Amino acid sequence: MNSKVKEILEWLYCIVIAVVLALLFRYYIGTPTIVQQVSMNPTLVQDQRLWLNRWGRTIKKLPERGDIITFEAPSKKSYSSQSQINQKNPIAKYEKEPTGLWGKFRYYVLEIGKDSYIKRVIALPGEHVEIKDGKVYINGEQLQESYLPEGIVTDVAGVGFDDFIVPENSVFAMGDNRNHSTDCRAFGCIPLEKIESKVWIRIWPLNLFGKVK
Repeated sequence: MNSKVKEILEWLYCIVIAVVLALLFRYYIGTPTIVQQVSMNPTLVQDQRLWLNRWGRTIKKLPERGDIITFEAPSKKSYSSQSQINQKNPIAKYEKEPTGLWGKFRYYVLEIGKDSYIKRVIALPGEHVEIKDGKVYINGEQLQESYLPEGIVTDVAGVGFDDFIVPENSVFAMGDNRNHSTDCRAFGCIPLEKIESKVWIRIWPLNLFGKVK
């Protein structure tokens, strides 16, 4: 093997190792993202850059109330009638799982063809959630939501989940922009295995750089 071929192979080897390490870091530790929707206004605005902490997914730790998380978008995002909703088992449906090793790698690691939502955790496992009179009640007590602008009303527009107990190993989450957010009110609670990350730091614009609350 001549020195030129050897040098090329060494470079290729270094590139492969770098790509593998980058993918592992992105999946297990953290990754940047861009806000693309308006559902978290005014807390998060379109085109802002965020850093996502994925360590919670790695150690299978549930987020806390008030955390802003990202999760895999359910395959069933809405229901056409209240009779289709099972409030005794309010879990979001994921019916289009990828198959095969390459399909799973492409979907879960490369995140090709995968949609994710950014929402705020409102209720935790075992808690009784009621949405009524424009407010959120947890175990019979009104939830104080200081992160919402004054006058925001929380309701279930049309068909949705409004009176249920959050199942084990899952969370109930909503967008701060309540009137323009497709969230757990429409499709149900998010199981732990579908939670991808916690929003940690806003990295752009620079004048808003810092931890997201």
